[in-house]
Amino acid sequence: MNRPIATAAIAIALLASSAPPSRAQDAPKPPAETRIEGPEGAIEIVRMQGPYDAEVPLQVVCYFKRTPNSDSRMAGAPVELDNHLGGLIASLRSRGEFGGDELETILFDVPEGTIKPKRLLLIGLGDESSLSLDRMERVGRVALREAVKIGATKVAFAPLIRDQGNTKIGTGDVENAVTRGVLLAYDTEKRLQKQGFARAYRLEEWIIEAGPKYYDETVAGVRKAVDEAKVAIEARGSKPYSLRSK
Repeated sequence: MNRPIATAAIAIALLASSAPPSRAQDAPKPPAETRIEGPEGAIEIVRMQGPYDAEVPLQVVCYFKRTPNSDSRMAGAPVELDNHLGGLIASLRSRGEFGGDELETILFDVPEGTIKPKRLLLIGLGDESSLSLDRMERVGRVALREAVKIGATKVAFAPLIRDQGNTKIGTGDVENAVTRGVLLAYDTEKRLQKQGFARAYRLEEWIIEAGPKYYDETVAGVRKAVDEAKVAIEARGSKPYSLRSK
């Protein structure tokens, strides 16, 4: 081979190998998600995402009542979440300042540079042995009402039940109950607004976080919850709460 041609070929190859990757290669793929429209225009989104990655004003996570061995059974998302927060949640639990009693709540701002959500709400699930779908529906109501209080229009939710070692209730059934509670509570909120008993608030997105193993089951549970909520809302009728409604 002619020496100048060979030298040029080598130079071109080196430049190609050292060139930065394209933007398309650099950009991470967005997580898989399924969008479902709920009553009052609220969008339910099932997303394959962890509770530390959602760029939302409010992230909600749940914890069973603490026992001597409960923390040692945790794995996956709650462990990763607390690692990002420098052990904040473990400290609150070990000191008895958030024990996880049924529907107990604590809300705090997230330190910059830790996780993507701006604020974190912990909700207690109570005794693990008595977990029920009725309780999970109440958890959904509480979560929505806490979001209303702080004006969070986009909320991400992760029950973290499997990550705490509990398999009593199917993942799809859990999210069915929680989502139904959220949507019925939101309907109440909108009715109160229309009748002059509450300030303006609009839930834009309710994001249900699910791992790959439970994604399809979760989507099915949420779809069912939306249908059930629509039927329940229709059955409520339109009668005002009070004769003093505006």
